[in-house]
Amino acid sequence: MKDSRGHLAAVPIAGARAPSFWEAFRFWLKLGLVSFGGPAAQISIMHQELVEKKRWISEDRFLFALNYCMLLPGPEAQQLATYLGWLLHKTTGGLVAGTLFVLPGAVLLWALSWTYVLAGHQSWVGRVFYGLKPAVLAIVLCAVLRLGSKALKNKWMTGLAGAAFVAIYFLKVPFPFVILAAVGAGLAAGRGLSAEEAGVSGSVPLPSLPPVLRVLRTAVLGVVLWMLPLVLAGIFLGTKSVIFQQGVFFSKAAMLTFGGAYAVLPYVAQQAVEAFGWLAAAQMFDGLALAETTPGPLILVLEFVGFLGAWNHPAPFSPLLSGTLGALITVWCTFAPSFVWIFLGAPFIERLRGNRLLSGALSAVSAAVVGVILNLACWFGGGILFPQTGGVDGVALVVSSSAFLGMVRWKWGVIPVLIGAGVLGVLCKGLL
Repeated sequence: MKDSRGHLAAVPIAGARAPSFWEAFRFWLKLGLVSFGGPAAQISIMHQELVEKKRWISEDRFLFALNYCMLLPGPEAQQLATYLGWLLHKTTGGLVAGTLFVLPGAVLLWALSWTYVLAGHQSWVGRVFYGLKPAVLAIVLCAVLRLGSKALKNKWMTGLAGAAFVAIYFLKVPFPFVILAAVGAGLAAGRGLSAEEAGVSGSVPLPSLPPVLRVLRTAVLGVVLWMLPLVLAGIFLGTKSVIFQQGVFFSKAAMLTFGGAYAVLPYVAQQAVEAFGWLAAAQMFDGLALAETTPGPLILVLEFVGFLGAWNHPAPFSPLLSGTLGALITVWCTFAPSFVWIFLGAPFIERLRGNRLLSGALSAVSAAVVGVILNLACWFGGGILFPQTGGVDGVALVVSSSAFLGMVRWKWGVIPVLIGAGVLGVLCKGLL
């Protein structure tokens, strides 16, 4: 079914009613407030609500949109929300969905970042984070399990995930090359995949392509809005200011980092800690733990990095104002490109939704990302379970193992796990 302008209208599953704009608005607001647990949990919530419960989106369209977002640089869960909002109510729907997915968590993390720099030196804060960090490790491991159960449909996909892990963890292959290799492998194998394995089923109606002028207007407007804060920071603060440097760095990260937050973090940690000196490695772990306690995309941990980097180098402002500006430009340069990728690419990707080769390539990317997330779990877990003091941290091992088992077997929620881990950290650190 097509709308009055020839676009493919967002039709729900047969027998279900298409949502009004305000029904969708209320859902996206609710999602922004309750989407805890990182991208794997957030994608699971959207699938459960939009596909299984409300039936606003079909299974095929959901998975196709997910695979496309996995291929893009930046936060895949926020991009998926933007894509699904666009499917339901075009540009306005995409803007609302993508913005509400980020906004509540961004406001809360700004407040937590401010609290952290004011009270982070106190012993009780260190004790809380001592318990939170192994719980975050368990959450990352659950993300590997959940995404793997969706993406690894056969032995070939499992082998691809394993190869991606070996390449990035042991051979130190840059992530973009891992993704490019996965795309190549997916295209090569796509001819031999069944329709189900490639993510294609049934006949697929094709939408009309947007006019060239509309595509150019979208591209120009998107890039101008994306770059505007960066240009203003360069003019008024200078190109050597921390806020301008953060805008440049996180704009590059938005274009060059693939696989979402779990894949981005090793690169950001290395650059922010070692190259720029914005914060310490231990603070990077603390930021990840804070981001896990807030709703919204896990990549909001970059807001914490931006806040602390500008707080620690405040001139010519007060630390609070500088930290707030650093947080704002970081959030803007991290998420603005995602809207550009979706609004430019979604109409063309929808046009190719029935293409088995493309679907095979996107499925291969999803499989490779499982290996990348496993790489993050190993990198993160090494610093938590094997501290620099030597040996194994027994408390961290018990907390992490218990949290992982509880979430997998007894379906413990992320927030109760984090609260319990924080309390255990205070008690155990106080007794040691």
